Amino acid sequence: MPGVVAANLRGMTRVLVLNGPNLARLGVREPDVYGHTSYDGLVEAAAGWGGALGFEVEVRQTDDEAEIVAWLHEAVDTRSHVVINPAAFTHYSYALRDAAAQVTHGGLRLIEVHISNPYAREEFRHRSVVGAVATGTIAGFGVGSYRLALEALRELVGDGADA
Repeated sequence: MPGVVAANLRGMTRVLVLNGPNLARLGVREPDVYGHTSYDGLVEAAAGWGGALGFEVEVRQTDDEAEIVAWLHEAVDTRSHVVINPAAFTHYSYALRDAAAQVTHGGLRLIEVHISNPYAREEFRHRSVVGAVATGTIAGFGVGSYRLALEALRELVGDGADA
């Protein structure tokens, strides 16, 4: 799958960085809102940031709600923490919300990220059905939101003893 990078370092805490609809269009879609970094640039940056923090990072993107739900199930089954940008699914996907809850209720961390600040945008973007079950939410810092999420995750999991 293009745009998927895994640090592949054994013995490290595994983190799935999951991205929802339209995020493969980064750098092309509304650069005034989402910035000029391409999706491949995001993948490379997230893998690098995570690797530097001692994480085995795998970055994925899909426009398919069922696929992202399956990836959340995989996170539970493989004991992987999650950084997720649900994109449009943020606002209405109860299936995604329920799958995300399985991650956090399973003792894993799930950090919701957004490139833009949803509260500075259209009113329909002000509600997240995922936020209530997430460990935390980081938004509005461009693709740097992913770096901040990975840094927060490192603080939460420490040396990986609970992973």
